[in-house]
Amino acid sequence: MEHSEQQPAAGHSDHVARIQAQWRRERPDLDVSPLAVIGRLHRLAGRLTAELTLVYQRYGLSEGEFDALAALRRAGAPYERAPGELAAHTMVTTGAMTKRIDRLERAGLVTRRTAEDDRRGRVVALTDAGLRLIDEAFTTHIRNEHRLLAHLAPEEAAALQTLLTAWQTRLDGAGEPGDGR
Repeated sequence: MEHSEQQPAAGHSDHVARIQAQWRRERPDLDVSPLAVIGRLHRLAGRLTAELTLVYQRYGLSEGEFDALAALRRAGAPYERAPGELAAHTMVTTGAMTKRIDRLERAGLVTRRTAEDDRRGRVVALTDAGLRLIDEAFTTHIRNEHRLLAHLAPEEAAALQTLLTAWQTRLDGAGEPGDGR
């Protein structure tokens, strides 16, 4: 084999390794080594999302609602942002953010008001109940993330953080797919 590829420990074959073996059998003309990383990251992302959303659900929140409340909490007192800012901080469209804000407002977790400096603008703010909920939910969320990372040695987690940061930085600087860069 000309390319280097990380294989699972001897005697251990995971789902991705089995898929790679099947593709190597069916398409020996293709180098399927990227599956070793991308396939595992994709499966891991799904697993992590499932583990994280269990915490959000415990607090009656969807992932998006948790993100919106967390973005307001991170803003610092008085825990408010314009809806467009919230959308940018949570990487969703303004339409999706409006739906989240509607649900959070109905639940009494946020309020909306006219911006003082621009009568056309709106401001979304945490209510006292929203602040209490996100503080409690975020505490549980961080404990959950610690639990999930405990499967790695501290030096493994640090190395993974370094690798993922470098990769993301390079991808973010590479432009859009298919733009020729």
